[in-house]
Amino acid sequence: MFSYAITDSKEKRWLLGLMLFVLVMSASIVLYYGDYFLLGDPANPNNDDVKYIQTAKLLLNEGTLAYNTGMEPSAFIMPGFPLILAGFLALFGQDGGGVIAFRLFQCVLQAGSLYFVFIIARYMFNSRIALIACMVSALYPPDYFSSGVILSESLFRIVILMLVPALISAVQARRWQGYMLIGMLTAAAAYFKPHASLFPAVLLILWWKEKYSWKEMLKFTCMIGLTYMVLLSPWWIRNLITFDRFILFTDSGGSPFLLGTQIFNWNLPAGFFEAYPQYDPSTIYHGADADAVSKGLDILKYGFTHQPLLYLLWYTLGKFIGLYFEAYCWLPLLGVGLIEAHIIQGLLVIMSLIGMRMSRKTSSWRHRLPLLLTILYFTGIYMPFITFSRYGYPNMVFLLMYTAAAIDYFLHPHDYHLKTKVKKPSVQVEQESA
Repeated sequence: MFSYAITDSKEKRWLLGLMLFVLVMSASIVLYYGDYFLLGDPANPNNDDVKYIQTAKLLLNEGTLAYNTGMEPSAFIMPGFPLILAGFLALFGQDGGGVIAFRLFQCVLQAGSLYFVFIIARYMFNSRIALIACMVSALYPPDYFSSGVILSESLFRIVILMLVPALISAVQARRWQGYMLIGMLTAAAAYFKPHASLFPAVLLILWWKEKYSWKEMLKFTCMIGLTYMVLLSPWWIRNLITFDRFILFTDSGGSPFLLGTQIFNWNLPAGFFEAYPQYDPSTIYHGADADAVSKGLDILKYGFTHQPLLYLLWYTLGKFIGLYFEAYCWLPLLGVGLIEAHIIQGLLVIMSLIGMRMSRKTSSWRHRLPLLLTILYFTGIYMPFITFSRYGYPNMVFLLMYTAAAIDYFLHPHDYHLKTKVKKPSVQVEQESA
């Protein structure tokens, strides 16, 4: 059974020590570097982080949620991140104190995340691998970048880290309280990134494996859906009042789907514009909503017809590389440059793939399935859209658990060979007795 408790005193000391290390390191880094972490210009907001700060200040001073629309209300982004940021600005000041306090809050989240890394990895493998996973996470450079930058990834990641154990325990306990918690956490995740909304669909596979009845599936689906809708309703009501129409999530000025069709920033071939003369090479990637979706579908239709292998590779391997092989560490930190960070990232991802293969020897399929489904969901959901390291970062914490499994295999190969030798005779004895 899944357990949130850590009863072993040695494990508890190790974990608390690692959490304290991460807290002190990340707090020291954000206090030392300060506004070095700003990606845009506060005087001329030209990047997401400074735009978030501008949005939070406008929300405080004018009571208007706006993003990229001046003083006019918008539904360009989900409200979760600017609301929390606005709370820190209200408590600690809009002249810098609020931003510093928010960065320190993200440091606390980074340290606290190790607890969830431990209990998930322990459930999947064992306590030794779980501690290795925490050590790898404690030394992972993008976590320290994420603590300092004013973006939603740290908040979103901690919600997903809470959602995975909630998923496991709810499936095992079969109680409505567990599924209500899943609905609450899914709604919380959607307030940062709407694509998390369909994550509970992975329960269908877990329910099938655990032999849930149709009645149970329907009951718990309704519990999740009702909780989710109640918590999302303030956003829907606000949009109905403000815009006189229902907006499910956002109504943005750009299309991740359209941008996701562009391969390595290459220009489309001239043949595309001959086949679709209604489009202009200089504006093909501009636009939003239905217009942009229509453009994207035409690009895919042409691409898969004339360059099927290239587009197939782009929508599988290319997107995977875009998500995971570039480090979400866009500024040099503590002497670690961008090239070094990307090399470390690539090695960790390769090790995680090795760990996935080796995990078959150390963990049951039943224990690995929830995490595998989480990785597959948050990888697959991005495949039709634009992909880059910022979007892959929240999922990396799960891949690092497999990296830890690979490290443990290389450090203790004898343990794994011993397990293999023990298993084979038992099968033969069963066959003989049969």
